[in-house]
Amino acid sequence: MIFGYARVSALDQNLDSQIELLRQANVNKIISEKISGVQENKEALTELLHQMITGDTLVVSRMDRLGRNTKQLLELIDYLESRQIHLVILNLGIDTRTSTGKFILTVMAAFSELDRTMIKEKQQLGVTIAKRQGKYKGRKRKFTLDHPGIKHAIELHQATDKTVKEICVITRISEATFYRCLKEQKKVESFMEVKNETKLEHQ
Repeated sequence: MIFGYARVSALDQNLDSQIELLRQANVNKIISEKISGVQENKEALTELLHQMITGDTLVVSRMDRLGRNTKQLLELIDYLESRQIHLVILNLGIDTRTSTGKFILTVMAAFSELDRTMIKEKQQLGVTIAKRQGKYKGRKRKFTLDHPGIKHAIELHQATDKTVKEICVITRISEATFYRCLKEQKKVESFMEVKNETKLEHQ
């Protein structure tokens, strides 16, 4: 089945042009939503990914309709590939149902990864210099156990048979962050068990 996905960032923006392009692409079903591209949890997109099965095709008018974060885009592309779901990006002429489309997407992903690596190297150099000068205070963690996305991810891990990769695509967090928070959660649970046992002993 061929699914079309359309998204705009604001409630007062119009989806008509995207929907028309998707109709011209002969999609079977169109899912749309109004939510910022930087928003981690796109409910309609997440629900659509749940519905799709091996052999299905996801069509978007532009790549940035799936998100504006390069890291998240690469993770989503990797997720689709792992489930053998095809991707069509209309304005770029990319169609992973063809060998050419797969090649172009692989090259784009490689350049994006190279760009990310170069940015990380620059950041690390800045951190090293700041440490030498005694100015580095460390980065405040964005994801903690209280974060809604982390809570959802841990719930999915405990209550479903979804893989870590699937959970991370659904909740828009990295696998490294998920494993770190899962480890912290287990430490908290162990601490609470010991605390409760100590309470019982003193009763």
